Amino acid sequence: MIDTSISTAPEQLPGSAKAKGRKTPRPRSQVIRKLEPYGYLAPVIVLMLVLMILPIAVVIRYSLLDNVIMTPTSVVVGLKNYITILSDPVYHTAIKNTAVFTGSSVLAHLVLGLGFAMLLNSPLLGRWTKTIFRTIFVMPWLLTVAIIAILWRLLLDPNGVVNYALIQGGVIDTPIAWLADLNLALPAVTFINIWAGYPFFMVSLLAGLQGISADLYEAAAVDGASWWRRFFHVTLPSLRPIILSMALLDMIWTSQQFPLIWMTTGGGPLDRTEMLSTYTYKLAFSEYQFAQASASAVMLLAVALVLAVFYVRHQRVRD
Repeated sequence: MIDTSISTAPEQLPGSAKAKGRKTPRPRSQVIRKLEPYGYLAPVIVLMLVLMILPIAVVIRYSLLDNVIMTPTSVVVGLKNYITILSDPVYHTAIKNTAVFTGSSVLAHLVLGLGFAMLLNSPLLGRWTKTIFRTIFVMPWLLTVAIIAILWRLLLDPNGVVNYALIQGGVIDTPIAWLADLNLALPAVTFINIWAGYPFFMVSLLAGLQGISADLYEAAAVDGASWWRRFFHVTLPSLRPIILSMALLDMIWTSQQFPLIWMTTGGGPLDRTEMLSTYTYKLAFSEYQFAQASASAVMLLAVALVLAVFYVRHQRVRD
């Protein structure tokens, strides 16, 4: 006798896992495969936690306390350290000097970098001439900050080469102490920073110039556009993303410049070259006010974070 009863598949049984809406467990290999990328990232995450996030958290905590590091007991004072820093006239001087130093450096870096990049990209110069100029222009970028500071301290010494050349040329009558003069110290260190930093702009803008299609310039020339019109309507718009990115990065780096200032003037004379970085360093390691130094460092970090946010947003829009 033939069995005509209809067999029910396991997945159709009322008590099966699928009928109850439960998902079957994933194989172990799939779970491992999904967690594998995080295993590769684990060393980097640990390093960032230990070297960046943890120290920043400690500094923020110190800024809210008093009697830190030097004494075994600390007292919570809230925003007192921030109020003390903001009411210090030297801190106001440091803010002004940092703004002048950063703004002048970034603007000069942009102008010099773009000018030299256009010179090296010009078809009027031969191959060997471009090679020689490129070597000369990039040379400041090859030197460390310590070498740059020592080099310019020797050059700007009252008995140095710069004073000798100016006296021989009849520009000045007596030697000038460039790094010790109250009115010339800040312009002097700003000039040194400009000299040391413009190659970074030059190399980046040169790469951008070489990426601009020649067809754009040919079309503009056919329309009768002058050199200035081609520069303002073709070159600058094409370089705008690079210029904004470089300017934001340079503002972040220059606003936190410490080694060059410390090894040339140390923030002097009479706070004329005092920057936010040197002010924070002196609070911590000269006056041993670690809590106030932490508050100053947190405020400097906040400025850098604001600039970093603008940079990241610009990069997202650019992409």
